[in-house]
Parts: sequence; structure tokens; C-alpha cells
Amino acid sequence: MTFCVLNGLAIGACIALKKAKDKSEKGAITMDRMLVVVFDSESKAYEGKKALLQLDSEGSISVYGYAVVAKNANGTATVKQGDDAGPLGTLVGTSLGSLIGALFGPAGLAIGATAGFAGGATADLTNAGVGEDFIDDVSKFLLPTKVAVVAEIEEDWTTPVDNRMESIGGLVFRRALSDVRHQVHQENVASMKADMAQFKAEHAQAHADRKAKLKEKINQLDSKIQALLQAAKERRQAAEGEAQAKAQILKSKASSAAAAAR
Repeated sequence: MTFCVLNGLAIGACIALKKAKDKSEKGAITMDRMLVVVFDSESKAYEGKKALLQLDSEGSISVYGYAVVAKNANGTATVKQGDDAGPLGTLVGTSLGSLIGALFGPAGLAIGATAGFAGGATADLTNAGVGEDFIDDVSKFLLPTKVAVVAEIEEDWTTPVDNRMESIGGLVFRRALSDVRHQVHQENVASMKADMAQFKAEHAQAHADRKAKLKEKINQLDSKIQALLQAAKERRQAAEGEAQAKAQILKSKASSAAAAAR
């Protein structure tokens, strides 16, 4: 902090500048996490969202995207507010959108203040980058009439978020983003290719009537494999877009902090 004092920098601006500089030098974004904070009321959830953005402006964390989602008494959910103006857009197709879909269910998701969000609210758990156990843990407390702040953030330590959210009455759940989506994809493709190899081996020795049935199964499996490969390609492109958006957030913070220093 000595550098900050000597150069007349606000502590928050200095932290943001240092973190953005470190990430730029590393060339990678680390410690990315999915965050879910469950509150008893909508007003408390808005306080939680405000506190989260305040921590972002102070440089304690980086918020890549967020949404305030209410679990209705009838089991449906409503997106009350979301980051539809930020670098991650309307969250369509993002990991955060997939997490919200997995938590609340796309079929019952109603649109509140965030127009255009529904396209991202799919229950694609692998695209959310978290395990099923995380969804189960959160769901035990995300009961009807509860309201949650769901966000994708970067944080170097958990105390700032925990202290701020707990003081408001929020119950915090977090999970580091993983490569589970790639593992699941590879396992599925490997299993299908193993089945196809078996069918081809049998096809080579089968009688004419059996050959036709085996050929049909081979063609069906091949179609499924190609569909999986195409879906993986689309997810990879979406992930690259998210990574670029996150990098732009950090770059903007570095620029703002540098301007404050000048």
C-alpha cells in the first residue's frame, strides 16, 4: 500500500490497478468462481447485489455478471434484475446463465426486469462449470419465497464477500469454476466410440440380415458423436467469448485506475 499513499491513490483504485496488472502479466484469469447468496427477502437481496458491486468498485473482487432471482411460492422463478448492460451482455449462453437455469429450472423461469435473459437460462449443468453436488447444496436452502444473488466473480480471498453478505443476512455458497464440461464431453465421446468399434467388429462378421441392423446402429452413433462434437465446438466458442469479455473488464479497470493515478 506504500505505493498507493506516495502517489495519492485511493486504496480501491490501487488494488484494482495492481490486480489488473497482475492478471495482464499472467495472461490468464484465475480464481473465477460461481457465487450464490440466498436471502430471505427481495430487499435484502438488492442490498446484497449493491454490496457485491461495491466490493467490485473497491477492487476487492471482479464481478463479471450477476442476476437477482426470486423463487416464487408456486415453484417458478423470476429474474428481478440482471447485468444486461455489462460486458457479458444478457448472459445468454454464458456459464452464469446455465447455472441459473440449473438452479431454478428453465421451464418455470419468468422474465422480470431483465429482457432477453431467457435464452441463457438453460439447465446445462456442464456448461455452468460446477458439479451437481453444488446445485444440490444450494437447492436445500433456495426454498420458495427466497431470493438469491447469483454471480460469476473473481476473488483472491473469500473474507470480503463473506463478511459483507453475512452482515446483511445472506447465506453464501461458492464454487471455483472447473473443467467438468470438458471431462464429461470426452467421456461421452469415448464411450460412444467404444460402442461404435464393437458394432463395427460385429458387423464385419455378421450375416446379411444382422449387418443391416448393425449398420443402422453405427450410423445413429456416428450422428450422435458428430452432434456432441458440434455442441462442444459451440461451447468452446462461447467460452472464448466469455474469456475475452472478462479480459475487457479487467482492462477497463486498469485504465480507470491508471487515470485515477494520473
